[in-house]
Amino acid sequence: MSTMHILARNISVSLLHTTPGRRLMFLALGALLGALILPTVAYAKEFTSEELRKAIDMVWVVLAGALVFFMHAGFTLVETGFTRMKNAANICAKNLMNMSIGLVSFWLVGFPIMFGDGNGFIGLSGWAFSVTDANAASSFSSLDWADGVNLSTKWFFQVVFAATAATIVSGAMAERTHFRGYIIYAAVLTAFIYPVVGHWIWGGGWLADMGFLDFAGSTVVHTTGGIAALAGAAIVGARFGKYDTHGSANVISGHSIPLAVAGIIILWFGWFGFNAGSTMAAVGADFAAIIVTTNLAAAAGAIAAMSTSWITNGKPDVGMTGNGALAGLVAITAPCAFVDAWAAVVIGLVGGTIVVFSVYFFDRIHVDDPVGAISVHGMVGIWGTLAVGLFAVPELSGGTAGLFAGGGFNQLGIQAIGSLATVAWVGGTCTVLFLAIKHTVGLRSEQSEELDGLDISEHGHWGYPESAGQSTS
Repeated sequence: MSTMHILARNISVSLLHTTPGRRLMFLALGALLGALILPTVAYAKEFTSEELRKAIDMVWVVLAGALVFFMHAGFTLVETGFTRMKNAANICAKNLMNMSIGLVSFWLVGFPIMFGDGNGFIGLSGWAFSVTDANAASSFSSLDWADGVNLSTKWFFQVVFAATAATIVSGAMAERTHFRGYIIYAAVLTAFIYPVVGHWIWGGGWLADMGFLDFAGSTVVHTTGGIAALAGAAIVGARFGKYDTHGSANVISGHSIPLAVAGIIILWFGWFGFNAGSTMAAVGADFAAIIVTTNLAAAAGAIAAMSTSWITNGKPDVGMTGNGALAGLVAITAPCAFVDAWAAVVIGLVGGTIVVFSVYFFDRIHVDDPVGAISVHGMVGIWGTLAVGLFAVPELSGGTAGLFAGGGFNQLGIQAIGSLATVAWVGGTCTVLFLAIKHTVGLRSEQSEELDGLDISEHGHWGYPESAGQSTS
């Protein structure tokens, strides 16, 4: 007797010996499952194996992109928790606009600049592309990455990365930046500054030709966002009361460590899509191995930051520990597909240590960064980029060997050139951008607005009206 016959007989016996109500429920459930499954099975028979592979790949990439999109909830919670409650609504508004403006500006010009036909510096085709436009599609379909997914899938996965780069700056400039100025920045970064870096590395540009490797964005996303954050925080200036007359830094505590840690955990979860989804394929791609390196680096980063803060301050700082986990994630983003598990632990440990001392350093030079975004994304992003040149193994990286795998200094030099070029481009363009905003529509809020909180001055209501002693009317 076949397995299916045995299963059918067992189900029949079970139905006969159950109550009429449960029997009816089982029959209804069976009918529903049959209605869902049978047409699918019948339709699947019409697929070729290649079509089925592409369909599975696209489902994975869209799911991974959705995880990256959900990371904005994590950024919102991290930034809100690490800042004061009188600016909570402002933080939420900026993160909403990062997504909204980023989606539109990247569609209009960002994606064509990043992946359109052009030259080694910039793409020059496919403006405001349509998925039904054969000319626009041909601009991107010739790329050798993600040949198993269609144009819509590629665009969705890339646009959520662009919006992520933009939102990094929000926390570094929090509590003293005009909302109108921030909106202009978000549009320009996602439309032009970020896509140029992306074109160099992922769009067939000059760094790609050199052999530069950045699997999921330690440079493209995190160094770009971190250096933009450095330029913005330096130009907007420190929050009122952050530094005393002697130049010493005062602690301005965030209002909710639980919110911040919840945001960090959401970001960690979203990073599985960020890194593993960058395979741009499910069939034949060992994306689970990337999840292993991603997890190990994050855990090692948290341990290193906790230990370093404990040694230097006498207490294991919770916020610093959370930033250590993020540092491990940022550090492993470039090499996640190219290194062994043991190297991921080392990369995370170094990243978690770097972030603590980097936060101390920027405090000493009076660059006020309420959430540590410059250190987490900028400084550790550079470390993650260089780590490819140290730890990449040929079996995982398509033949590229890092210094510790016997490849010498060649790849490390290429990684350093790419990182320096990104710092120069983003630092220069963002400095010009923020200075232009400062001298036109205004970048810095008034002192009275900052003291009262940007929720009221910028948006007309509190994020926490009851806690602020205000009515909702």
